[in-house]
This record gives sequence, structure tokens and C-alpha cells, in this order.
Amino acid sequence: MTPVDPAVPVRLALPKGRMADGVLQLLADAGVGIRTSSRGYRPTVSLAGFETKILKPQNIVEMLHRGSRDVGFAGHDWVVEKQADLVEVLDLGLDPVRIVAAAPVGLLHDDRLPDDPSASVASGGTSWVIASEYERLTTDWIARLGIPATFVRSYGATEVFPPEDADCIVDNTATGSTLAANGLRIFDTLLRSSTRLYAHPGAMDDPARRARIEHLALLLRAVLEARSRVMVEVNCGRDDLERILAVIPCMREPTVSSLSHDAGYAVKSAVPRDQLAELIPVLKAHGGTDIVVSTLSQIVP
Repeated sequence: MTPVDPAVPVRLALPKGRMADGVLQLLADAGVGIRTSSRGYRPTVSLAGFETKILKPQNIVEMLHRGSRDVGFAGHDWVVEKQADLVEVLDLGLDPVRIVAAAPVGLLHDDRLPDDPSASVASGGTSWVIASEYERLTTDWIARLGIPATFVRSYGATEVFPPEDADCIVDNTATGSTLAANGLRIFDTLLRSSTRLYAHPGAMDDPARRARIEHLALLLRAVLEARSRVMVEVNCGRDDLERILAVIPCMREPTVSSLSHDAGYAVKSAVPRDQLAELIPVLKAHGGTDIVVSTLSQIVP
């Protein structure tokens, strides 16, 4: 592979649409400023060595696969759907969804589509009609089921197809509430997806571009780690220090400092956010006092 000039910027693809809010907020929390105009698709970025372009997430996958973009944010579902040859740099965990199969309850037998499509409304009983934006995922799933089915491509609002225009759909969902509101029951999960940072393999093979991409990933990972933890500070008497240290979670070791006038100790630790509700009464029961909880901006291990 021909070496890339270190002065040439890394070509970063930013998503438009619903994915954009979470990605732009994550970048902002990481200290990466993105300046856009109302109609501009080429915003400026404060991170040295990068130039940016805004694209639809599906197009980001395609451009990364072709190599016209070096790195970008996209959903895992579209990377699988398009069978793109990409390097997953970081799973951001944003916009978690499932790609599911759903159908009107009356069509299902033992929570699956029957082999016999005689009950099909959309085809008149000749085959099951299945609508989706995901052609490859859906046709592969149909092949695994081994049932007679016809694929119909949808272009959004897939949940409105049944029963007249499709018997079953394959769609993405976060909670399933929209499907339920349209009288559909989820009966299979094809894939779990989230927003992730992907790179073209050639960009990761080039030392200059790889270093910049890994720098970006480090900044983002630091914010994601901070979001999952809170800083807990607790005071305790000398006789209670070991009891507190035995129950407080930590990344490596808690920070312990002496209180003035030999009044005991202050213990500080970054603890998992989801353990906080159970942790506070435990700290109190083990002699902790003056507990302070604060949010974190970044954690770099």
C-alpha cells in the first residue's frame, strides 16, 4: 500500500438524521468542536488532522467500504446489511436497536410463521409477503426459515404494511412500542445494533491515519467511560476506613486522604453509575458520612 502523506487529513464522515444528535453531543463532550452552517454538509472540526463531511448513515457505510472516507459513524445493522469490509474501532453504545421480525398475532403459530402460507392476505395464499428496508438480512433470514416468502422493499414506515401489503415485516426497534401500536408482535430477533465508529481497512494500515483515528477513539472512549461512572466521596472515622474500603467499588484503588485535625479519612472513588443506589446505604451502614456524588467528564485509564 502506498504511504499516505501525514499532512493529508483523515476524512471523517458524520451522520445526519436521528443518529447525529448523539454523535455530535459525544464529540462535544470529548472537546471536539463541530461547526456547521444551516445548509452546509462540510463542517469544520477543531480536531487537528481531520476534515469532515455529513452523509446519511447508509451512505457512510458505502463510502467507507469504497475508501472515499477513512473513518465514520454508522449503525452496525447497515454494515451487516451491506456486507461492508470495515474495521470496527469503537462501539459507542448509542441508539441501541434490535432488527426484529414482527407480524399480526393472528398469523403466528407457536410464535413463528407457519410453513403453509394459505393464510396470507397480501399474496392471496401463495406465499408469505415480507417487507423491510433490509433486503440482505431479510432474504438470509427467509432462507434460514425455509418457508415460501416474497421480499418487498420498504422505504420507511414499514410497520404500516401488514396486513394488506405484507404479512410480516423486518424492522429496527428500540422498544417495540410502535410495532405494538400497529397490532404487530415481535417473534424473532435477527440482529442487535448500535452506533459505532468504523474505519476503512486501508486507513488503519497507514500509521499516520491510524494514529489520528486511535486518538479520536481515545477521546470518545474517555467520555463513554465517564458517563458510566460517578465520583463518590465519603468521609469516615479511623476505625471505619477498612470497612469502607472493603465495600466501595473502584477502578484500581480508591484515593484516601487524611481529614484535618486527625478527624479521620476522606475516600474518593469513581464507581459504576448503576451501582450508586445500592452503594450509598451500604456506605452509611459501614460508617460513611458526608457522602458527595459528582458527575465526571472524561476518564482516561
